[in-house]
Amino acid sequence: MNVQVPVIGAIDELRRYVRAHRVAGERIGLVPTMGALHAGHLSLVEAARRVADRVIVTIFVNPAQFGPNEDFARYPRTLAADVEKLSSVVADLVFAPSVEEIYPPGFATKVVLDGPARADLEDRFRPTHFSGVATVVTKLLNQAQADVAVFGEKDYQQLLVIKRLARDLDIATEILGAPTLREADGLAMSSRNIYLSPEERERAKELCAALREAARRILNGDDMGAATGAARAALAGAGFDVDYLEARNAETLAPVETLDDGPIRLLAAATLGATRLIDNIAVEP
Repeated sequence: MNVQVPVIGAIDELRRYVRAHRVAGERIGLVPTMGALHAGHLSLVEAARRVADRVIVTIFVNPAQFGPNEDFARYPRTLAADVEKLSSVVADLVFAPSVEEIYPPGFATKVVLDGPARADLEDRFRPTHFSGVATVVTKLLNQAQADVAVFGEKDYQQLLVIKRLARDLDIATEILGAPTLREADGLAMSSRNIYLSPEERERAKELCAALREAARRILNGDDMGAATGAARAALAGAGFDVDYLEARNAETLAPVETLDDGPIRLLAAATLGATRLIDNIAVEP
């Protein structure tokens, strides 16, 4: 029988918890999430468990990273179910603050970004998104003072933004990326997948398939622009509205033309019905 993970909502409680375990010589891991947890999130907790003695999971639907026409109001909020799932992977604490706890009255500060946050990928379509992400992540890292924090590679541009943020602001927490977990047909696990109709869910696998085919063509020596162009066309033919599908340097997100410009990452975002999906894969043998 699983023991339910304790849930707290106050920053001072979080800091007391961390201090107590750090005094005991324990290493603290942090897994920031917006809840609506699935197996991909749980794999992040397991990754943190491998490198830390205590694992704290944060659950906070961050209004600052949603644009005015995005799905903040309908984003799934399933705290009780999330806590139950976290009990199965033996997380040690859930920090689930209110919006007022994170952004109290008079809050007036945000993080302004450059570098990978200005790569003309997600930022082209969601211009305020990464500032909102960076602001809340900076606050969570400061609040928890964890030794290590784990983020998923599915949000690859976000992962590079957070790594750059931690380096630039001298945040001591080590930032680790964990591999994308996928369904059997290749679809990257995401909380937003629940928005897909059964017919859309069947077609959604084409996003990963298009990325894999483009990677195969590039590794076989095909022109990179032709390979990514064919992948975009395949997605359009499958009913996707494609925002981008591009090859970039995996470390800087700079545009690339050949494998010599690597390591290479293919990144994509496309909408199917009313659901926007993102994915990425490494181009490697």
